[in-house]
Amino acid sequence: MIESSTIVQTALQHAASIHVIVPRDEVQNVMGPTIGEVFRAVAAQEVSLTGPWFTHHFRRPGDTFDFEACVPVATPIAPVGRVQPSQWPEMRVVRTVYHGPYEGLGEAWAEFLDRIEADGLKIAEDLWECYLTGRESDSDPTRWRTQLSKRLLD
Repeated sequence: MIESSTIVQTALQHAASIHVIVPRDEVQNVMGPTIGEVFRAVAAQEVSLTGPWFTHHFRRPGDTFDFEACVPVATPIAPVGRVQPSQWPEMRVVRTVYHGPYEGLGEAWAEFLDRIEADGLKIAEDLWECYLTGRESDSDPTRWRTQLSKRLLD
């Protein structure tokens, strides 16, 4: 299930991230260790987090996932290993929230993209998933919440 869509203006956001390209069937094995590596790098530098972790996908996943696993931070981090500083500019996005387990994200995205098309909105190829509530905070996947966002084109 997804909520109604909204259009919002985002603020400039610093992040720490790792860029990953993996086959579709490997993403579940890679995601946890990758985001754990980002969290450890941020903690080691004693930089404050400013929100939940997210992924930025450069294109809609197909046979491979091409994405960055990111943690929003208060100030830029120093690069360490695979973890790099990044910055998200201000932008307008169309957004919804999906309720349910990660396995349902594909269907949620399909429904969301259908809505965007029906509304006649022009969107960029990349997309974001922000994990508001997940397995790290609740064992019941029916209570998990993932924010889905697409950047709007002018």
